[in-house]
Parts: sequence; structure tokens; C-alpha cells
Amino acid sequence: MKKLIVSIKSSSEALSDFRKALKQARKGRLKNDHFELSFDNKKDFDRFVKNLGILAAILTHKPKSVYELAKVIDMDVSNLNKLILFFEAVGAIRIKTSTIRGRTVKTPVVEYEQIEFDLKVA
Repeated sequence: MKKLIVSIKSSSEALSDFRKALKQARKGRLKNDHFELSFDNKKDFDRFVKNLGILAAILTHKPKSVYELAKVIDMDVSNLNKLILFFEAVGAIRIKTSTIRGRTVKTPVVEYEQIEFDLKVA
């Protein structure tokens, strides 16, 4: 099962965690297949959390296009496109591009079955 772990960390903490994971990978000792998404600012983290419903809608409805997703969740396509680009930029979704009846269609895909949050209290 592919798992996405979402956290909020400073850049130096995220880099340190990456170095540790790289050492483990080189030794062949990686535990489970998981992918980590670390935000270094509260604004982007809040934007991600506020729009988790979009990821859930993609998983549930498996839309064939961003337009179809916008109809399902009753959201303006322009605003949804901005959020889709944000999710793609941070690595939470992948966009598959295909041509259907001569039109280019972008299909959002969530490749994770589970999303966990790793929040530490300072």
C-alpha cells in the first residue's frame, strides 16, 4: 500500500531526514514504501489540509478530467485548476494527459491509498 506522510518541518530538518533515508536506501534497508511531503511554511500546509476533500473526491470518483471533477465537487474549473497545479507541484497528485476526440484532457490521479500526518509539538 502506497502511503503519503505529510509533515511540517524546517528546510534543515527535511534535508536531514532526506540524508538519513538516502543512507538507508544505499544500504538496502528501507522499511515500507512511503513518500513524505514536508512543508516548510504554514501557509502551504494549511492550503493542503483545507483542500484534502479534492484528493478524496479524486480517489472516490476517479474523474476522467479536471472538468469532470469540477462538476462532481461543484467547484469553478479555474479555481480547481489552481489547486490541481498546487497538488501536482507538491507531489500529492499526478496529471495524466491524453487526447480524447481531438481534445487534450488532463486527468488528476492520486497514487496513494493512505495519507498520514506527522505533526510534532515543539
